Amino acid sequence: MIVTVQGRPAYAYTGGKPFDARLPSAVFIHGAEHDHSVWALQSRYFAHHGFGMLAVDLPGHCRSSGPALTSVTAMAGWLAALLDAAGVQRAFVAGHSMGSLIALDFAGRYPHRTTHLALLATAMPMAVSDGLLDAALHREPDAISMVNQWSHSTLAAKPSCPGPGFWLHGMNQRLMERVSASGEAQLFHTDFTACNDYADGLARAAQVRCATRLIVGRRDAMTPPRAAKALADALAQAGASVDTVTLDAGHALMTEQPDATLDALFSFASKPPLEAR
Repeated sequence: MIVTVQGRPAYAYTGGKPFDARLPSAVFIHGAEHDHSVWALQSRYFAHHGFGMLAVDLPGHCRSSGPALTSVTAMAGWLAALLDAAGVQRAFVAGHSMGSLIALDFAGRYPHRTTHLALLATAMPMAVSDGLLDAALHREPDAISMVNQWSHSTLAAKPSCPGPGFWLHGMNQRLMERVSASGEAQLFHTDFTACNDYADGLARAAQVRCATRLIVGRRDAMTPPRAAKALADALAQAGASVDTVTLDAGHALMTEQPDATLDALFSFASKPPLEAR
């Protein structure tokens, strides 16, 4: 589905069904150098089981027009504008990695618009090493290879993956290469810098009013579970209902453990939303 957001075309995958804003809405936000397709194994289920599905391409990523936005705050503001354009008042919001920061910022700034919040492979702060930032700026193919290696906890797909022939490393490598080829120069560096510079996470957590679920990978080398503890504590101290689901996976939760990730998302999103405080 294409909508006009801030004067530019923006794309959201609707899970194989026409989007219906009268249904409960679910919004999925991808991470750095990715697009909506990272949610392919979860978004279709939501769309065919009672939700209006919007898995977005962020500005400058694949089918959403650029330029790419340079801050998490700007991306969260863009998300609010996209929901306006789609006729959505409130939604279940889920984000992976950089997308989790966008989801958190959105839920903190727009608590009345967020029914539930899911943060996958999250961390606060989400620091990016100088070496990786330099590679993303000057040697993007090297940065893609490094991140692809670090995103997966095993060399081979687990038995729970969809079936024989799924090459997780190859799929992710080609996706990042495709996003790079279709976007502006140094897009990976732009995304990583937005993650590295974002410092409002704990303040936004204090403003969250909906139930929140953190979904982390036990063997995540990019955002290890311990890196989410400060965020979970801040959410709990602010009075939010928060829990953490730990999966046997690395950073690429949605493909390494597609069924378990779907179960963690759908069971949570299906609960009645908390009354706004």
